[in-house]
Formats: sequence, C-alpha cells, structure tokens
Amino acid sequence: MLGLVVTIILVLLILVFVYLDTSIIKLNIFKNIKNKYLRFLMSLIPFALLILLFGFINSIVILFHLCIFELIVSFILSLIKKKYKKLDINFYKIIIASSITIIYLGIGAYLDFHIFETKYEIETTKDIGKRLRIIQISDSHIGTTFGYKGFSNFIDKISKIDCDLVVITGDYVDDSTSLIDMQESTKSLSKLKPKYGIYFVNGNHDKGYYNNREFSINDLYHEFEKVNVTVLEDEVKEINDKIYLIGRKDKSVTTRMSISDLTKNLDKSKYIIDLNHQPNDFENEKNAGVDLVLSGHTHGGQLIPLGLIGTISKANDSEYGLTRKGNTNYIVTSGISNWALYFKTGTKSEYVIIDIVNK
Repeated sequence: MLGLVVTIILVLLILVFVYLDTSIIKLNIFKNIKNKYLRFLMSLIPFALLILLFGFINSIVILFHLCIFELIVSFILSLIKKKYKKLDINFYKIIIASSITIIYLGIGAYLDFHIFETKYEIETTKDIGKRLRIIQISDSHIGTTFGYKGFSNFIDKISKIDCDLVVITGDYVDDSTSLIDMQESTKSLSKLKPKYGIYFVNGNHDKGYYNNREFSINDLYHEFEKVNVTVLEDEVKEINDKIYLIGRKDKSVTTRMSISDLTKNLDKSKYIIDLNHQPNDFENEKNAGVDLVLSGHTHGGQLIPLGLIGTISKANDSEYGLTRKGNTNYIVTSGISNWALYFKTGTKSEYVIIDIVNK
C-alpha cells in the first residue's frame, strides 16, 4: 500500500514538473533562446532557486499548489480569450497563479509559525472539584519552525496562565533536533508551575527513526527528570484522589498495553484522562470508560485536502478538534509546530486550554 502511494506521488510530481516547465519555456524570454538544450537548462533555474530557498519537501508543496492554481487560472483565461483574442494566456496564468500561490501559502506560513490559543470547556457529572484546567502542548518537533529560543518564548507566554495540569502529548522532539535545542528547551519547562505537575507521553518521532541524532531517548528522559516532568509509558497516575491520568506508549510501539488493560482496575466513578499521541483508538477508549482523550499527531490535517484524505482513509479517528463518542470526549490538537513543512492551510498552530467543570 505504501509503495503504491509513493508511486502515485512520484507520477504526480513528474506531471507537475512537466506542466510547469512547459509553461516556463513558452515565455518569450525563453523562446528567444535558439538552442533547445540550453533553453531547457535555463528553464530549470526557477526550480533550483526554489529548492535552494525552501528545501526539497517545501518546494514540492509550493509546486503542487502553483500547478493547481495555474490549471484553474488557465481555464478561466481560456474563457476570457474567446472575447479577447490577443490575450497571452500563458504569461498571465503564470503571473496570476504565482501571485495567488504566494498569498495563499504566505497565510499558511503565518498560521504555521504563529502559535494560537484554543479553549475548550467540558462538562462532567463526576466529582472533579470546582474545576480542572489543563494546558495541552503537542507536536513541537523542536528545531523545525523554532529552536530553543522560540520554544522558551512560548513557555514564557503560557507560564502566565493559571492551570492545574500541563500535558505534552508527543513529538516533543524530532529526528533532527539538536542536543542543545533539546536541552535548553527542556530547561525552559521549569518555568511552568501547574498544581499537579507536567506529564509527557511519547509520539512516533520522540525516540527517533534514525540513529544519527545527537541524543537518545534516555538523554531526553534525563533532562525531563531535572525539571520534574513525569514520563508515562503505559502507566496510570492518580491526581488529587478524584482523577486518573493515563499515559500510553505510542501506537508505533508493538509492546504497548491495550486501554482496557490499563483501565480494568480503575475506579470508574473517578474522572479518567487518557494521553494518546495518535488519535486512532477511539472505540476502545470509549468502551474502556475513559472520559477524556487528548491527542496530537495529525497537525490538524496540515494541508488542504490532507485532513479530508486522512478522515476518508480512516488513518485517524479524527483529524482535529473536539468530538464525542458515548460519554467520552476526544480532543485532537494541531500542535504548536510541524514536521518539515513550513505551511498550514485549513488549520493553525496552537496550544490548548481545557477547562473541565461540574455539570
């Protein structure tokens, strides 16, 4: 299945390149170059500059969007050309589509690099005290859209919020996070003073897919220990005699326990919160009597239409936001950063404040 997806993407990428390069070669500036091989090489300059400025992956995103906008603009201009016969469709479609792409992905970059606050209020009939306020941080992928200085500035901001609990729901670091970024970012967590502490669960990137990272997962755990961040790996903590906090291993770990095993000995009259990086175990979490599940991983769908594709393909039970199954509430956050990409469209970077109140 994965091989088929990769093949489709490669075929589409080739088609996009051929279409865009053909448009470039048709410009008058390139038409005047008589040697067809030189003309082709010169037409590659915009692609090379794009990769130099944005890297390979982000350049692919830009080119896909540019191609889609060019096709739309070209269709509209072809209708206009019926009236204005001398209209140079190729020239204007490149200018208009490029402008739309810059504006559209410019907004996407702003939504990616700026962290917004999202609030939820959840009612419960269970006794949790007057109110429980949770701050959820997820998918920081430190070193992608910000390093330790940017992360520290973010922590300065949320340290001013009165809360009972801070939870970090995975992908705190990335495969390419540097040692200094990891250490200094983790030090900044000491500025947070929630009443019941800070808790962390792993995402699929935290342990690292590659062996060339400057630190191990145990090094990260050691830094967490210094600032009193509790790591939960298929473990349950009881909070103030009224609340259970479950921290699950990531779905990518084959040895992780089922949610039913983690909850089977719990007092179900108490409020149960489940930290699960990947939002794809909703039915089992509902059946296990969990009250609230907090997840990340999806980046809110990242780019239109990836969120819709993820929903249709059932890769995740939810791509973003607050949903409910039976008596269980699920919150999936888009996270405060990104893996590799510089753009978010149809979503935004965020941290989440959840107020749980008595009904």
